[in-house]
Amino acid sequence: MTRILAIDLGKFKSVACLYTTESSDPVFQTVQTRPQVFHDLIAEQDPHRVVIEVGSAAGWVKDLCEAMEIAIEVANPNHEAWRWKSVKRKTDKDDALKLAKLSAMGQLPTVQLPTSEVRQWRSLISYRTTLVRRRTAIKNSIRAIIDHQGMKYLSGRNGWTKAALAQLHQWSSPLVECEPSQLWRGQLYLELTALDQIQSLISIAEKKLDTIAASSKSVKRLQTVPGVGPRLAEWVVAVIDNPQRFRNGKQVGAYIGLCPRQYESGQMSRSGGITGQGHRLLRSLLVEVSWLTLRYNPWLASVYNHVCRGSKTRRKIAVVAVARRLIILCWAMLRDGTDWREPVVT
Repeated sequence: MTRILAIDLGKFKSVACLYTTESSDPVFQTVQTRPQVFHDLIAEQDPHRVVIEVGSAAGWVKDLCEAMEIAIEVANPNHEAWRWKSVKRKTDKDDALKLAKLSAMGQLPTVQLPTSEVRQWRSLISYRTTLVRRRTAIKNSIRAIIDHQGMKYLSGRNGWTKAALAQLHQWSSPLVECEPSQLWRGQLYLELTALDQIQSLISIAEKKLDTIAASSKSVKRLQTVPGVGPRLAEWVVAVIDNPQRFRNGKQVGAYIGLCPRQYESGQMSRSGGITGQGHRLLRSLLVEVSWLTLRYNPWLASVYNHVCRGSKTRRKIAVVAVARRLIILCWAMLRDGTDWREPVVT
């Protein structure tokens, strides 16, 4: 008899379902989503394994189970087997019971959660991305303030040089000192203050990330690829984590969401756009970097030209193909422990 404790995690409260393979009467219990409460629950029920969904609380639940030497399975709710279709009722108890039954039948689609250190690293990388987006929003707001006054301002990176910022500071003025007809100068002053603050935060985050990257052989190894910098290298290492868990490059491409959709019915079989599943931030960064690597990496440029075939309409398709080749290449380097070697172009 196998005792399975399936928990439908909630932000404040969770529903636990104790399911035994020899009994058809599950026992439900509502508990607070707190580490100590979960510890007492697991100790009291003494299950053979705990089953949860991936989510914000999944990390510390996994750490708790490992500390208690209890097996844990983390379900992937994006998998087809987990989706609810044509149901008239869906409750937290139903979710917990479904987790337990799928686990008992060995049909639960699972994901691998990284260690606590890797999760913290991912969180800091993601937070740095959030800070950069905030900086972009502030810059856009500054441009909007200038545009509303009918004034011209430098475009692109030229608008954020030391000389350009000095000009902005000349136009600005503390809000409390502004006349009613010059309030835009006060708004500009506030936005420039926010820009300085957010830039300082980005510098602090990047300094810590650079320190972590300096101690990582894997991050250094990926930076030997022409066109790959520290930000992409750290994302790839943090997301792939253990390269041995992938059997081949196809699995890596599918994991990141860069493989094409497949449509098959009878005699018809065709491919569509990419699935878009997996890690969205890494996927978008891969595509962004792929555009840049065309200047510095002849091999990836040859891949782009081969797929593009000189057609302007195939540029986006070609750069996605480059991104897929790039992530598979990085995975292979991590798997084999080798630095960049120029592949033979045939």
